Amino acid sequence: MDASTLTLDHPAGSRTAAAAAVPTRLVTGLTPSGRLHVGNYVGAIRPLLALAARPSTSAIVFVADLHAMTYDHDPAQLRSDTRELAATLLACGLGGDATLFLQSTVSAHTELAYLLECTAAYGEMTRMIQFKEKAGSERGAARLSLLTYPALMAADILLYRADAVPVGEDQRQHLELTRTLARRFNARYGDVFTVPAPVVPEAAARLKDLRLPSAKMGKSSAGSGTVHLLDEPVRIAATVRAAVTDLDPVLAYDPELRPGVANLAELLGALTGRTPAAAIAGLRGAGALKAAVTEVLVETLRPIRARYLEFAADPAELDRRLVTGSVEAAALGAPTLAAARAAMGLTVM
Repeated sequence: MDASTLTLDHPAGSRTAAAAAVPTRLVTGLTPSGRLHVGNYVGAIRPLLALAARPSTSAIVFVADLHAMTYDHDPAQLRSDTRELAATLLACGLGGDATLFLQSTVSAHTELAYLLECTAAYGEMTRMIQFKEKAGSERGAARLSLLTYPALMAADILLYRADAVPVGEDQRQHLELTRTLARRFNARYGDVFTVPAPVVPEAAARLKDLRLPSAKMGKSSAGSGTVHLLDEPVRIAATVRAAVTDLDPVLAYDPELRPGVANLAELLGALTGRTPAAAIAGLRGAGALKAAVTEVLVETLRPIRARYLEFAADPAELDRRLVTGSVEAAALGAPTLAAARAAMGLTVM
């Protein structure tokens, strides 16, 4: 997805950038639930980097490690995945133009989440699609945090008085709940929260698993047709080589009749800034297409992997970056939390 196609959708009740004397504040979080892949890079990370680099945007980005605890997890693995995700974001180019931190290191997130739980209704939480799907599949064993975490997600956003939130289709319902809670709180207790607007991509390459073009590329699908951002060149080449295509030497972009070829065309186009059809123009046969995709992937991911390995070799530098981000985030969120506490009647010390 070309980051320049991202637009800010301002529904009624949100604060627009034109009306504000300060840059648009954008807040987004990524859950450490597996290794980032090229689909994440094209669809979310690269557009985020472009938005964060705009002088008109103040970006707050966090690793949502608390959200990763809504399901059974291994503590050591969570800690490892959290640090890897943070280091990967920095390796992708997220830098001084954004505040990066770990969600759990800013306690205001959980404190504001409780205040919002006292604003939300049980029925609203149970209507969340993800809760209904996951709770149903776990047959009554779902954690309570799975029911209440939309309040934490709302706190993540409202704490920083975000104007804009990058959102995919699977999170639209949660953002609408956030907007509902903000308006309800403001009407009941006073004008504390900014009602955020979604950042909506006009077009995005929906990359599929290279071995199973009917399924989306997933973070946890190790050993399948997923290209991860930290993969070595030899692994990238092997994954692309095993990609499903067909025997027709004349390449054409037809997602319905030729899904394997179309998937590679979309990947090639997304990484080179072209349409899928334009990306495969002049290529003949699956071998040439796979070679072109491999070359572009290796050159795109090589510097990301190199920068990540620098952070892996110097964990103190990663810690320093995250501590700095945590301090900045805590300072940004403190006034909102204090205002929310006072508005709800809590004693201010």
